[in-house]
Amino acid sequence: MISRLLHSSYFLAGLAAVSLALAPALVHAQEPAAVRGFVTAQDDGQPLQGVHVILRQDETLLGGVTDPDGIYLIGRVPAGRYVLEASFIGFETFSDTLQLAAGDSRHVDIALATRQAAMDEVVVEAERETGAARVTAGQQRVLPQDIELIPSPSVSGDLVNYLAAQPGVVSMGDRGGQVFVRGGEPAQNLTLLDGMYILQPFHLLGFYSAFPSDIINNADIYAGGFGAEFSGRLSSVIDVQTRNGNKRRYEAGLALTPFVNSARLEGPLVGPISFLGSARISTLEEVASLYVADDLPYRFGDLFGKLHIPISRNHQTSVSSVHTFDRGTLVEPTLFGGNNEIRWKNTALGVRHLVLPRSLPILGEALFSWSRLETEYGLREEPSRTTDVDNYNLEVNFSNFGQRVETRWGFFVRNVELTADLGGAYQNIVENFVRSTNAGGWAEPEFNLGNGLRVRVGAVGQFFGNSGFFLEPRIRAVIERGKHQWSFAGGMYRQNILGLSDRRDASSIFTAYAEAPTGEIPTALHGIAGYRISPSASLEISVETFYKDLKNLFIAEWTSFPRFTTRLQPADGEVFGVDLRMELRRRNFYAFLNYGYSSTRYDAMQESLPVWFGTDRLSFRPPHDRRHQLNLILSGSVSGFDMSARWNIGSGLPYTQVRGFDGFILMDGVVDVEGIEGFPRVIYDRPYEGVLPVYHRLDATIERQMSLGAADLTVQAGAINVYNRANLFALDIFTLQRTDQLPFVPTVGIEIEF
Repeated sequence: MISRLLHSSYFLAGLAAVSLALAPALVHAQEPAAVRGFVTAQDDGQPLQGVHVILRQDETLLGGVTDPDGIYLIGRVPAGRYVLEASFIGFETFSDTLQLAAGDSRHVDIALATRQAAMDEVVVEAERETGAARVTAGQQRVLPQDIELIPSPSVSGDLVNYLAAQPGVVSMGDRGGQVFVRGGEPAQNLTLLDGMYILQPFHLLGFYSAFPSDIINNADIYAGGFGAEFSGRLSSVIDVQTRNGNKRRYEAGLALTPFVNSARLEGPLVGPISFLGSARISTLEEVASLYVADDLPYRFGDLFGKLHIPISRNHQTSVSSVHTFDRGTLVEPTLFGGNNEIRWKNTALGVRHLVLPRSLPILGEALFSWSRLETEYGLREEPSRTTDVDNYNLEVNFSNFGQRVETRWGFFVRNVELTADLGGAYQNIVENFVRSTNAGGWAEPEFNLGNGLRVRVGAVGQFFGNSGFFLEPRIRAVIERGKHQWSFAGGMYRQNILGLSDRRDASSIFTAYAEAPTGEIPTALHGIAGYRISPSASLEISVETFYKDLKNLFIAEWTSFPRFTTRLQPADGEVFGVDLRMELRRRNFYAFLNYGYSSTRYDAMQESLPVWFGTDRLSFRPPHDRRHQLNLILSGSVSGFDMSARWNIGSGLPYTQVRGFDGFILMDGVVDVEGIEGFPRVIYDRPYEGVLPVYHRLDATIERQMSLGAADLTVQAGAINVYNRANLFALDIFTLQRTDQLPFVPTVGIEIEF
């Protein structure tokens, strides 16, 4: 395994060296100048994203905006004298004069000073760079201040609460830690944290994930139609980038709540090196269980650490690491099932290196990460199912900047090691060890065609193990005309690592992983069309339609024995729907209303279907197909108190109805049927033709921030499920035992930062 990875590393390094060697000839042949650098905040050294950096010469303007790393690069600049300006809401404008010669390559770092007098106005205006209605063909950027608008039992927010409030996203609610995006399964989501692959990013209690808002710089959410830089998943991408630690001074924070306690520490380490550390541990069993009228048998937590190392003006490296753990029982034990726990642990380490070559108008990025997921299900001492996944990822990416064309391209090698002992849960999957290699390259130029039209056309070419070579085209187009925006995206997507889950059992979220059979790799075709309008500076409205065509899926076979074992069966799928969003932002008031309609259907093929239904093909709604969903989020400030509320209503999910009961005896020889009691059996109707009750709930919080001199104190009070709705989590159709989501739960919390 290591030798393979080293050979892959040498291969990528060689490609990168050749690319860098050829580029100078192109640059000097064209003779224009270039200006690049990093833009940071003067007070804490954090990179600033979205800063407008321009070169001004009479009526000529050249430039762009900084990326999440605070990098700007202005290429193809004719020789001459220019004024370099950098402006960002809430900061003093930077200005300097540059004399650029032909072929000149100038590196200018910019540190912007905060404009204190306008801070109240800054918060409102700066947030307009993002927003829940600011969606472009399935893509939206999320900042920590967006997350803070959603009520949460934590004083500091969590990305999962923001995700769950978006149309087209179905979560399992308070329990389970599963998120379904526009009809896709959880294992079909690509989740990245600083480039590290996180296979199980959400905690058992649905309010928490591996992404607390106080470590996030930004998160890019792609509900579909994602670009060529992402591959290996069918449904969606959650790409989270964490912020760097404060480079000027030490900061710390401590938060205490009945659900989770958290701590954060950051600051300068040695010279320009900074660190950021975060830790959280659940307190459900010790505190919340004392007053919540429900069992909360969960224990979870997470640790995150990051070092940011500026090596020189042109090179910087960051090292990130995360560890999460969860254990718990989702439903009460029954006569037919013991006290089965689900347990998992994520561990990941990643290194990211950025380089701005002195003589080239490009940005280079090298990423290496390792991640591991360990999952167990069953009795704590003797688990009945286990699965381990080790993921090694190496990437080399480049961005070539120009005034009309920006080209991004790169190479990657991924090795995945899969180990599973499923205890016979899947009859056609045995205990195994699989090593799968995925290697390829991608390219995606973006053309600025003028008159508000931008088109990005790309493709991924890759090898999947022994399955061969595949080409996946991608396209994205945006038309902006004043207050109107039209956007389109589409592409082909493949996933060779399967997530195996038995959705017949709603209370089991155990997911095993296996390699797709050779030549039968699951495939998805995405299509998205959207329109957005901003009638005023404070109001934004958007609508998107989407379609996904799914081929070669592998799902649990329908059978009348849900308590025993199953087989995997091939299936195709189709997803389509529409998302409507309306967002209003005022100085002290925020409102977000959204509605999502989605339809997901699977067509399954299995040998036993003619015996049960007289057909060799069965069409049904999978159990995560929530047709209608509406969210209303309100947030505002009154007399120094910040209040927020979220009301959510969703139509019932599909389930399989019961037709009757009988018993059966295993005939493994001569059997005295009169002397054997046999096993109870449930006789089921066609799969998932019933509909569970409608889900709806109101959550609310109120908090007050106070200054204690050298420290800031935040006090929060709130309630989950304000009007105590008995929302169903799982109905065990074998025993008819019902498990509900959380009842009315009051919450309090304090956070101190210094």
